[in-house]
Amino acid sequence: MADQGRTEDLAQLLARLKDTYGVTDSEISRRIGVAPATVNSWVHRKRGTGRGPNRDKLRALSQAFPKFTEAEVFAAAGRESPGPLSPDAEARIIELWRGLTAEQQRAKEVEMRALNDMNRSGP
Repeated sequence: MADQGRTEDLAQLLARLKDTYGVTDSEISRRIGVAPATVNSWVHRKRGTGRGPNRDKLRALSQAFPKFTEAEVFAAAGRESPGPLSPDAEARIIELWRGLTAEQQRAKEVEMRALNDMNRSGP
């Protein structure tokens, strides 16, 4: 576990995950759909040209290794985890969407896509 008052980074979380599940970088990479070299770069804190794992890969990591929550994985990667979307919230959003004009819907779609792209590319 991370030291009190100190946030665990992704390399530390991956070390714990490997110990907890008895897996290798290659097994982690296979389960989340990335190259072994990608996981190795996270383990050794190498940034390369990217900004670290994207949201989809962080989510896949928590799904493949459920002893590590999505919130825990995202925090270790220095990211905010996506908010929940309950069926009720989804229904409310769709109802609001239907009340917008076609032009307003296009504008909101552009805005939402930009926010999602920003979240995928990192902090």
